[in-house]
Amino acid sequence: MKPLQFTIPCLFGLERLVADELKRLNLSNIQAENGRVHCTGGWIDIPRLNLNLRCGERVLIDLGRFPADTFDALFEGTRALPWENFIPKEGEFPVKGHSLDSQLHSVPACQAMIKKAAAARLGQAYGLERLPESGARYQIQFVLRKDLAHLYLDTSGPGLYKRGYRAAGVDAPVRETLAAAMVQLSRYRGRDPFCDPFCGSGTIVIEAALIARNRAPGLNRSFAAQKWKNLPSRFWMAAADEAMDREFSGVYDLWGGDIDPKAVELARHNAELAEVDDLVRFEVSDAMTFHRADLYGRVVTNPPYGERLMEHQEAEELYRGFGRAVKALPPGWKVSVLSSHTEFERTFGRQADKKRKLYNGMLKCDLFQYGT
Repeated sequence: MKPLQFTIPCLFGLERLVADELKRLNLSNIQAENGRVHCTGGWIDIPRLNLNLRCGERVLIDLGRFPADTFDALFEGTRALPWENFIPKEGEFPVKGHSLDSQLHSVPACQAMIKKAAAARLGQAYGLERLPESGARYQIQFVLRKDLAHLYLDTSGPGLYKRGYRAAGVDAPVRETLAAAMVQLSRYRGRDPFCDPFCGSGTIVIEAALIARNRAPGLNRSFAAQKWKNLPSRFWMAAADEAMDREFSGVYDLWGGDIDPKAVELARHNAELAEVDDLVRFEVSDAMTFHRADLYGRVVTNPPYGERLMEHQEAEELYRGFGRAVKALPPGWKVSVLSSHTEFERTFGRQADKKRKLYNGMLKCDLFQYGT
């Protein structure tokens, strides 16, 4: 069977982490570019990727790319792709996407043309004038960039950051994929005490617990491709068994604190949904009085940014107080703080040993790392 080409979109700055994840899953031909990582695998890898990826946003099957500076070129290029190898005659195949720096800039018009071309190919393959689209969803995605069309099938459905444990959000939550990346960039491996003094709904601590236990982040949710006819259920069962066989057992010191009691209750609830409530502790706590007596450990946190003008000064005061608290920690502690504040280091009171550019949604941030 011909290998599949996969594309894994990711937040800017996380490409190397995603590539490393693909290597650990034994995928081949791994190539990273801005905001996405490509690799080669088989049908059996679709469940493995969806279940195990911590930092990727979704798993796309790369169907092909071709020049498309006119609607005729877009139609013919789309119709030339082997849609019948993926979409059965009853499959639903909606289209969505975006266009950047291309002559075909109307997204609705491009959607309609791609839909028409795919329907023409499938209708011819199945001998049908009208396709019922009464079955499982095979979401077509397209990207038109500089007059080059890229077409994909989305195997994930909701983005992979939706692990299934976030019952509700609090203000400005950090996405689960970014939280996992922050934990991995801190080089936490489950051995050291781990703390988030601005825990909010608990995402960073929960992702650290999943990493400590080596638990696949997708085990508690479903995926679009689980309903696909050409992807046997035994592949999903085998991928889940493989993932669970790799889990660790042990005792871990994972703590989250927040000044808001409602956020702490929400964090505890989310930890239960993630099935890591036996590993983590959440407490009402003020980050400006944070302290630990342990000789070593890791702090990974995402404090408020103070984006609004009235909150700017309040955020700086928070950074100053937290900086004093961190300075009092024993020298074995390593600290990682995500912030978009341009004066973070000045207000925190220390220049970072290392800085890494990351994006929290569309907001450009830095991960300030101390003690690395």
